[in-house]
Amino acid sequence: MAKTVKGRVGWAVIKKLLKAIPVVGTLFTVGFAGHDIKKKGVLPGAVHLGLDVTPVVGTAKNVVEIFTGDWIPDKPSKKSLQQDASGSAGASPPSQPRANQS
Repeated sequence: MAKTVKGRVGWAVIKKLLKAIPVVGTLFTVGFAGHDIKKKGVLPGAVHLGLDVTPVVGTAKNVVEIFTGDWIPDKPSKKSLQQDASGSAGASPPSQPRANQS
């Protein structure tokens, strides 16, 4: 598992660095447009793509994201939604103390 996490983090940094190169970055970004839109959703993915394709803005955004992480988060995966639904299906909400009414 450590190898896959390390590989994914390394690939993410490489993708961000490639996107920062003006001409190569634009081609690279357009090539991954479908993947980004599928991963983030239609509107957030389109905004993410628009920022990445814009020359100076995209470069600045990608350099900052190397250190801070994605500004536009991915939509929740179906797997995590299924785990949340199955984990909380039988649980009751925590009870809160009632205020003393006099």
